[in-house]
Amino acid sequence: MGKLLRGLVYLAYGFVVLLVFGLAAYTSFSLFVRSGVTAVPPVEGLTRAEATNRLADQGLRLRGVEDQGRYSEKVRVGRVVRQSPDPRTLVKRGSGVTVVLSLGPQRVDVPEVATRSLPAAQAALSGSGLTVGTILGAYSTTLATGSVVTTDPSPGSTIPPSTPVNVLLALSVPTERFVMPDLVYHDYEGLRPYFESHGFRFGSVKYERYEGVSAGVILRQFPLPGHPVTKQDNISLVVATADTPADSATPTAPTTPVLPPPTPGDR
Repeated sequence: MGKLLRGLVYLAYGFVVLLVFGLAAYTSFSLFVRSGVTAVPPVEGLTRAEATNRLADQGLRLRGVEDQGRYSEKVRVGRVVRQSPDPRTLVKRGSGVTVVLSLGPQRVDVPEVATRSLPAAQAALSGSGLTVGTILGAYSTTLATGSVVTTDPSPGSTIPPSTPVNVLLALSVPTERFVMPDLVYHDYEGLRPYFESHGFRFGSVKYERYEGVSAGVILRQFPLPGHPVTKQDNISLVVATADTPADSATPTAPTTPVLPPPTPGDR
């Protein structure tokens, strides 16, 4: 029994010695390997010269700068925006690090789309990397209805990509409207100068006989009384002919009818 215990003690002692020797060998090997290894320092945000100096302090060198930079909203133009290998990567001393320099925030120019139709303006903005924002309207007497008057931001402005651009479209000027008065039984020749002096025009004027009505009296009208009418509309009339009996009675109105002024609801 005693021999067995002594054997176990010797075996345990040998295992401990072997373990200590292994740990010492691993530590020595790691120190030997790591003696030529260093961590890559972070150089993002530095100028090229500053990055070169920081790498040199760690025994590294600036391998090169990529020809194409990268846009960045945070890093100023000409400073490091990206590096390879990444910071804290273990590399051998003397290794090189490649960097990418910032081009600054990306900006695009608002294109000129005035006088274009809305679909054409949308295509031009999309081609510039922008989007259409709020669409508003404004009355215009010079541009075709639906064409672009201007944009906000204005053409030539430099803005970030995907920024919404508000578009102002031309609207036709609303026509002034009046309420058509009742012209029946009024004298056509007496009314005509009044209407024409106010910018209205007569279109079709037909003549027909009507018993009991004097020549020149209006028999029918279009538009009908009470209907809205503009100065661009033609007023059509039917007037009694001159060969009706001369002694017939004519129930003419005592005054000339007046077109009521346009109201806000008629515009």
